[in-house]
Amino acid sequence: MADFEHFGLLFSIVIALSSISVTVKGKDGGLSIDLIHRDSPLSPLYNPSETPADRLDKFFRRFISFSKASISPNAAESPVSSNNGEYLMKLSIGTPPFDVYGIYDTGSDLMWTQCLPCLSCYKQTNPPFDPSKSSTFKELTCESQQCHLLDTVSCSPQKICDFSYGYGDGSLTQGVMATETITLTSNSIPNIVFGCGHNNSGTFSETEMGLFGMGGRPLSLTSQIISSLGSGRKFSQCLVPFRTDSTITSKVIFGGDAGVSGDGVVSTPLVTKDDPTYYFVTLEGISVGDKLFPYSTSSAPTKGNVFIDAGVPPTLLPRDFYNRLVEGVKEAVSMEPVDDPELRPQLCYGSSILSNGPILTSHFDGADVQLKPLNTFISPKEGVYCFAMQPVDAETGIFGNFAQMNSLIGFDLDAKIVSFKPVDCTKQ
Repeated sequence: MADFEHFGLLFSIVIALSSISVTVKGKDGGLSIDLIHRDSPLSPLYNPSETPADRLDKFFRRFISFSKASISPNAAESPVSSNNGEYLMKLSIGTPPFDVYGIYDTGSDLMWTQCLPCLSCYKQTNPPFDPSKSSTFKELTCESQQCHLLDTVSCSPQKICDFSYGYGDGSLTQGVMATETITLTSNSIPNIVFGCGHNNSGTFSETEMGLFGMGGRPLSLTSQIISSLGSGRKFSQCLVPFRTDSTITSKVIFGGDAGVSGDGVVSTPLVTKDDPTYYFVTLEGISVGDKLFPYSTSSAPTKGNVFIDAGVPPTLLPRDFYNRLVEGVKEAVSMEPVDDPELRPQLCYGSSILSNGPILTSHFDGADVQLKPLNTFISPKEGVYCFAMQPVDAETGIFGNFAQMNSLIGFDLDAKIVSFKPVDCTKQ
């Protein structure tokens, strides 16, 4: 955690824009998961009474909150701000299977859900998981190796593995570490380690029954799924653009089929740091058209100066870098910015920016990734598009999910590389 303490960006913000309902296709090479947009009629969060304008307004409020997020340099765990996005993943837990919708969070590692008996739980629409009704639920003892996959555990008088896990926005879950069978459609995976939360509080909404940590540590749900497949420590994702037809799904693939290959593929090394939760890479700079803006004007870029996080919508950059970059965008665009008091201080333009805006290129170590206006300008209201990056007072940045749209991105954890391939994710 020392690396995060010095730059003060110990927060992982849950995925915005969508909720996830999951269909899984079991293959010899792995599992394929469909991510369904939160506003889709297929989503459990779909509200037919909301107008498109209502949804845009809610989205914009989530988007601008990233620039106002509190940063906790001394947080002991991976924080999350659950008001800043809603991307839920559906799976079933227990025997018989019990459906759970949890926040899909690539920046933390603990999977947990609210459990009965609830000593103190936040209100949720669906009933909490009742472990007494599952024949496969098993509490972990303090002596078990699995208990100590999480740093913040303690031993109860009964020698049961208790946990306490806090987030930077003040949210907290406490309970018992256990193992259980999870089911993704028809594919069951036994002995998944998770937290059964009996005391939970914070900014969670009524539709969120817990949180599914998908980071890089052995405890994460990603790591446990990949380990169960035995077909290579890989996963890939293909995120459809914002405001795509809500019946079209994004994809996440785990296992051997998650490799990225073919024309147009570029790759950059994953950088190992003290905290393996995050997927760190090195960003050397960003070009606006042909004009390069280096990450730092005073020195060579630090290895692992950004991490790729599908849980954060905008790309977050150190303030000096952001200020130089946004001035470069202004210089490259001949249109007059839109001056809307509700949107300040965002850099915004009319809708023609999508056809006339500049191409930005992210220069990673060994990999140039083009960002089209679709990736760099997002609409907070009808007819207006704002620059989809935000400044932070930190040395380390985040490559957010707007920048990842329409790219097949593969994470090969054995080879320690991330690969990018430009594709139309609506056709994957």
